[in-house]
Amino acid sequence: MSSPVADQGTWFPRKRRGAELVLVVMATLIGIGAYAAVGLGAEGTVPADVLKLGGAIVIVSIATHVVVRRLAPYADPVLLPIVICLNGLGLAMIYRIDLGCEGYCLGGDYQPLANSQLMWTAIGIVLFIAVLAVVRDHRRLQTYTYTFGLAAIVLLALPLMPFIGENIRGARIWIRVGPFSFQPGEAAKICLAIFFAGYLVVKRDALALAGRRILGIDLPRGRDLGPILVGWGISILILVVQKDLGSSLLFFGLFVVMLYIATERPGWLVVGGSLFALGSYAGYLAFGHVRHRFDVWLHPFSDPDANGQIINSLFGLAHGGILGRGLGQGSPQLTPFSFSDFIASAAGEELGLTGLMAILLMYGIIVERGLRIALTCRDGFGKLLAAGLAVSFALQVFVVIGGVTRLIPLTGLTTPFMAQGGSSIVINWAIIGLLLRISDQTRRPAPEISSFDQDEATQVVKL
Repeated sequence: MSSPVADQGTWFPRKRRGAELVLVVMATLIGIGAYAAVGLGAEGTVPADVLKLGGAIVIVSIATHVVVRRLAPYADPVLLPIVICLNGLGLAMIYRIDLGCEGYCLGGDYQPLANSQLMWTAIGIVLFIAVLAVVRDHRRLQTYTYTFGLAAIVLLALPLMPFIGENIRGARIWIRVGPFSFQPGEAAKICLAIFFAGYLVVKRDALALAGRRILGIDLPRGRDLGPILVGWGISILILVVQKDLGSSLLFFGLFVVMLYIATERPGWLVVGGSLFALGSYAGYLAFGHVRHRFDVWLHPFSDPDANGQIINSLFGLAHGGILGRGLGQGSPQLTPFSFSDFIASAAGEELGLTGLMAILLMYGIIVERGLRIALTCRDGFGKLLAAGLAVSFALQVFVVIGGVTRLIPLTGLTTPFMAQGGSSIVINWAIIGLLLRISDQTRRPAPEISSFDQDEATQVVKL
């Protein structure tokens, strides 16, 4: 949308910060309302701290909006409210599961997680603000293309290091420093997206040139594709060693889609799909944990004791039906790890298919706005980076929801902004910060050229 400036006869894009403020207030009220509804449904009374907590959330949300208004005035007005709404619903659902567990849940000692999630959300917002404050021009990131590629490899390798690497539930994807644990693969997602975008925008013309034609597909020359294949291959190899199947799938899909966007050659999707199918079959034959995931996916009721997680998830979704049991009225705590991997099934049980579809629609809006930013961006690096970040969201949500609903095998990824986990919350807030920075740079009016500069330019053209 644009508004005319009468005295100059030119058009300037609207900042739309007023619309963002209204949406932020609405999103905040939805989160606070969900928190109050959980207390009413589970305990028959509104939580005693609803006014105190609600006031703090309102202040933080408005402050975040003010920061965007100051640091990125032309940024997309829809992304921030959608993220605040999803984050608020996630906090309410984790609080609901805390109440259901009542201190002992999942066959062992259970520590309430809502306060921890609230703390990580605050840290994520701080990082979001830091990204907007530090990255004043996203194009400067392109100068550190190979630095980000190396950083991604280092981050992915950290969990394999002795003393700090930690094996949790069969996957070695965590590092622990003192009382804090972190999943470096989440941060590597941003680094790889920047690396892919920076390399592909420089090598785009060379990659689009036909090298050899195999099965009707024009492949680029090996020397042009070599560096990015090495970086991607090392990343995937590390993830396979760590048994992190979800991130392996996410990074592979990110690589293929960004390569397709850069070269505009549909053949890469065919090659990527074929390699994925071949790799999945090889992984099924070579790794026992992959075979187990496929067996649980295909035959969940063959062993109810071992496959109780996915079975309880399916029963919870069925119990919710179309409209859900109501916040606080279901039994999501019966599903192991309903606060993290299976929070989508918990939301589906209490909000029903209607509520779950509304949540998926909000994720769809994030992806749509990210792709819109990519389409309108004026520089190639920003286009690829925005598209890559949007695609990473789309792939992650598809993999998570597909696993929970038994559309595809479970992979262990988290639902962005909703699932419990500090790494995911913090890094996803940083991703939104990058998207808003690219959007602001894209929608910002071009600097005016003075009459003196115009006269100089005219003289240069004449010469």
